[in-house]
Amino acid sequence: MASKQKLPINIGGLLFMYYIYAMKIYIPHPRIEERSKIGPHLTEDEHVGFNGRLAMLITNMVSTMWCAYVFAIIALISLPAAIEGGTATIVSWVAQTFLQLVLLSVIMVGQKVAARASDKQALQTFKDTEALLKIQDEVHRLIKINTELTEEIHSLVKKQKRKKSI
Repeated sequence: MASKQKLPINIGGLLFMYYIYAMKIYIPHPRIEERSKIGPHLTEDEHVGFNGRLAMLITNMVSTMWCAYVFAIIALISLPAAIEGGTATIVSWVAQTFLQLVLLSVIMVGQKVAARASDKQALQTFKDTEALLKIQDEVHRLIKINTELTEEIHSLVKKQKRKKSI
């Protein structure tokens, strides 16, 4: 029966030394640092310059349900005159006045809600991606340590075999 041979080297100490060594030379991927500085790209980041800010101010005022109610009241003020004008005038009033004024604000409200939902989703995706990048970076670091340790162990085993054969 073959007896277990002990290596004359403290493997635990060797592993610890290589872990410390790998920690010193390991450099995380630069994209992780870059992403953490930049953050997620959100809809609100698009408003640049005076024109962008003015457009957002007007859009935020018009894209409310209260604005849709005001537009509906304004459109209804002209309804009696449209009724007096006959069928063609009523159709024209509905298409050109009521639908355009009221639906404009309602559609904008819907787009605003969708943009907020999209931003929330983008932020969550960003956070998930950040976590995955950090995990992947850690796995990469550990694989590098494991490879170096495996090479060292193979080297030690070869040395032991050479000593044994002599």
